[in-house]
Amino acid sequence: MANQQWEHVALAARVVADLVTAPEVAERWTEESSCAGMSVGGLAYHLGSQVDVVGRLLTGEPTDDAPIPLVEHYRRAAWANTGLDDEVNVSIREGSDADAAGGPEGLAREVQGWVAALGPTLSGDLPTIVNIPWQGWSLATEDFLATRFMEMVVHADDLADSVGLPTPEFPDAVLGPALHLLTAVAVDRHGQADVVRALSRPQRAPSSVSAF
Repeated sequence: MANQQWEHVALAARVVADLVTAPEVAERWTEESSCAGMSVGGLAYHLGSQVDVVGRLLTGEPTDDAPIPLVEHYRRAAWANTGLDDEVNVSIREGSDADAAGGPEGLAREVQGWVAALGPTLSGDLPTIVNIPWQGWSLATEDFLATRFMEMVVHADDLADSVGLPTPEFPDAVLGPALHLLTAVAVDRHGQADVVRALSRPQRAPSSVSAF
């Protein structure tokens, strides 16, 4: 992947870092966020930790696994196919809230380190396939980054809404893969016609074509 594309990863990380360390987030740290059942602090930590996930997995153990397609990743992922109150999603929320116990100052220190670590990571030789150990399968690096961009874009909106801030804007090179991912998963779940109508024909649009 070209150096310019890696620069977009760093840009996305800085957008995330600026949001999770905003004073408005710190002020409402223990309140419930727009993600029901998760505190503002937990959501901020979950969002900020995406930067860490990118850095860790791009420098993880090499794999010879054949990568699965991006949409198949979401067909298999337990969190994407269960209810909000099912164990896997409850554990994500509770784990994020527990991680946020160090408060906004703790997250600020950690996210600063995560962003700084991206420099050496993105300047080195990177894999073409990334293993996702908690899932048990691998993705092409470009697809893996799309999953992280989606997490950043969606949860940045969640966090901004939680504390009354404008939703931050990401570079087109970050937003584009995130929107492509969401559209592809929505088509897989709802069918091509419903997604096309939702985007172009409100008079025939279904009530929802949410990807998740």
